[in-house]
Amino acid sequence: MVETGSLRRVSLTVRPITAAEHLAFIEKQPSVSFLQTPSWARVKTEWRSESIGWFDSTLGGALVGAALVLHRPVPKLERYTLAYLPEGPSIDWSGDLEPWLAPLATYLKKNRAFGIRIGPRVTTATWSAAQVKDGIADDTVQRLNQLTPTHRDATGARVVSQLRAAGWKPQSPEDGFGAGQPQYNFVIPLAHDDGTPKTEDEVLKGMNQLWRRNIKKSAKMGVEVSVATPSKPAGGEFDADLSAFHDLYVHTAERDHFTPRRRDYFKTMFAAMSAEDPDRIKLFIARHEGDVVAATIMVRVGQYAWYSYGASSTEKRDVRGSNALQWAMIQDALAAGATSYDLRGITPTLSADDSHVGLIQFKVGTGGEAVEYAGEWDLPLNKAIYTAFDLYMKRR
Repeated sequence: MVETGSLRRVSLTVRPITAAEHLAFIEKQPSVSFLQTPSWARVKTEWRSESIGWFDSTLGGALVGAALVLHRPVPKLERYTLAYLPEGPSIDWSGDLEPWLAPLATYLKKNRAFGIRIGPRVTTATWSAAQVKDGIADDTVQRLNQLTPTHRDATGARVVSQLRAAGWKPQSPEDGFGAGQPQYNFVIPLAHDDGTPKTEDEVLKGMNQLWRRNIKKSAKMGVEVSVATPSKPAGGEFDADLSAFHDLYVHTAERDHFTPRRRDYFKTMFAAMSAEDPDRIKLFIARHEGDVVAATIMVRVGQYAWYSYGASSTEKRDVRGSNALQWAMIQDALAAGATSYDLRGITPTLSADDSHVGLIQFKVGTGGEAVEYAGEWDLPLNKAIYTAFDLYMKRR
């Protein structure tokens, strides 16, 4: 039994929970990452998975924390795994972490995990859109951390300090992107500091003039946005809508030089997440005169919404289908009571020579803020196997 940040003595144990128990816990929270929902386990079929819970004996054995754990096996040593908690676990990060992380390590080590990788969903710093814009224009600024943040988060700083002191190893590379989740995202606040929701007009006013003009232009040129889910197809059968998205996504991958996911991955993603909550995931499609010009996927858990995947046609870019879709997703998030709309990853590099700067500029125009998270951290449980696995990943 130890003292937590709230000065309440706690004694926590970790054990498996059912998907139903996990989902019930999530539904009581303002939000957790969609990567920590039970349905995500059914999306990541190539990994073994389990839901686990933290139980507090001082509260009558109440469930006070939860996580989805994805187990990645070691090549040629399949019985040993890296236990990965993407953007998790969902615990109280505000106080002493030892009561939470020690029983997690004990449980996973007993179940033959050679290491743990976590991604605390806590903010360490934020920068305004205006700051990022000025930083891109300033030749002397190469990275976000050369700019003084508009806000530094004390909780995030304590989390980083405690993890480092406890022997956890940071995994976030310099560009903010690794094998896991990005450390830097661009987020549009959809609520005021006092928690009251913003109006559509307030969100629009936060955007730059080019974004507002492009949203108006897309409407004037006749771009039509439809929203589809497996239970509510937009322009026909949902499979046809999904195929239209995937065709455009493959086209985008060829143009922008990344490896696309297979159509079956998205089919599984929609089936699993929609079964958990019919409003969890939505497909947005922008059409101009019958042509699909852009398509996106949005995910929402409670008060948080994410732009997850996007695709756009090389043709008809002047009709601004991507702007129309982003505005439609923001409107949908506002209507659902979301307090944040997350445009996902950005790099922390602001140099005009960086190939990612165009993506940052697109997102900065929305008037949101750049957010730095604590990043991903590893704890080796079996140092020999962890070292071998680390070398294997670096050589891939």
